[in-house]
Amino acid sequence: MKSNPPFRAEHIGSLLRPSELRVAFRAVSEGKMDLEEFRAIQDQAIRDVVALQRDAGLKMAGDGEFRRASYWGHWVDAIDGLSTAIALFSFHDETGDERPFIAADCTGPLSRSAPISTEEFRFLSGVSDAVVKITMPSPSTLHFWRLGDTIAESGYASDEDYFSDLCAIYNQEIADLQDLGCRYIQLDEVPLIMLANPNIRQQVTELGADPDHLIGLYIQAMNDAVSNRADDMTSGMHICRGNFKGRWLTEGGYDEMAERVFGDVNVDAFFLEYDSERAGDFSPLRFVPEGKRVVLGLVSTKAPGLEDADSLKRRIEEAAKHVPLDRLSISPQCGFASTVAGNPLTMDEEKAKLALLVDVAQDVWGSA
Repeated sequence: MKSNPPFRAEHIGSLLRPSELRVAFRAVSEGKMDLEEFRAIQDQAIRDVVALQRDAGLKMAGDGEFRRASYWGHWVDAIDGLSTAIALFSFHDETGDERPFIAADCTGPLSRSAPISTEEFRFLSGVSDAVVKITMPSPSTLHFWRLGDTIAESGYASDEDYFSDLCAIYNQEIADLQDLGCRYIQLDEVPLIMLANPNIRQQVTELGADPDHLIGLYIQAMNDAVSNRADDMTSGMHICRGNFKGRWLTEGGYDEMAERVFGDVNVDAFFLEYDSERAGDFSPLRFVPEGKRVVLGLVSTKAPGLEDADSLKRRIEEAAKHVPLDRLSISPQCGFASTVAGNPLTMDEEKAKLALLVDVAQDVWGSA
């Protein structure tokens, strides 16, 4: 029986916010609710979502990212020198409908001015007996969406100088989490898989950047960010194609980046999206080094339909042709709510998908 993460059944991090919490986020942003009342609503929502995960049979627990407006915005809030501006890219769906979004923008030297996730961990570990996972955006998340424009008004002479200061903040944040007892972190990464898409590579080139240089820059930044973690801390990287109200940023398989990313990124596990044909086949998994684990994101958080258990088991068998079954796990392809609004599913549909993951894991590995 597996007792260390990643577990056989996982979820990526964000979970659907209950309606009371969504209303509270709006009220506090409009100045209609004080922070003490808001915090009490968050606390109760987290207690409830911990119970939801426990009842589903999961061995890990997150707080659903219920203290965050988005999966990365709390880093901007806690770091002096970061603000936001319009991204150079946009979300889309199968109809081609595009939605712009805001992204991190650097306005001056970076310094951490407030706790980022330590308070999240402190509260969550006090209300859950499960292994707590803390998620955070990858360093590239705080650069790629605006490319060179990110540091244009910052005073930083180069992207490398910017990442040097940014990754020092990651090192301190992870050290502080370790001091509190955290032993499981996951960094959410989108740009690397976007840079495997020929159309986006062309767009990046037209915007004046070098796609191959960016891949190397982002791999190095990821490695620098987790370089000082403790030997007994599990680190995972979730490779995501974008997730906003059922929309995405890119499509295409892992082929163009698999050898370089799987081989060079120094994490313990890769959480990979495999919920649709947009993700390609499992053959790139042959590049995952021995000893590293793969969490197969086979269940969709973008659509409400419940996947067929037998089909999921067959897909796990297919993946096991490239990575031994003992190094595989199963999860949704992404979180259920990368922002407060969440994806187009109901709470009951979310619960059914989490329970399905546990049931499949029990059947395939004998344990979740």
